[in-house]
Amino acid sequence: MITAFVMIQARRELIPETGEAIAELPGVAEVYSVTGEWDLIALLRLTDFEQLDDVVTMGLRKMPGVERTQTFLAFRAYPKKLLEQGFGLGSEAIE
Repeated sequence: MITAFVMIQARRELIPETGEAIAELPGVAEVYSVTGEWDLIALLRLTDFEQLDDVVTMGLRKMPGVERTQTFLAFRAYPKKLLEQGFGLGSEAIE
């Protein structure tokens, strides 16, 4: 299994529609809107590098709302407990 994170800059007025369209692509597990330089981050779970090419090059980058992408491949996942703690940081302030 290949895990990839794709950072996406999108046309501001199309961010919600772009995020929803990306979420429908095969191999896309999750899509988040985020703060900072990037507008969206897509988490991909793929079976091989050909599928990565299909999703990113043939799918994502051809979408009308997508202006720029940068792809990161994951080498290793660390213990789930630690990952859950990291994603939970700051959530107490929201409640």
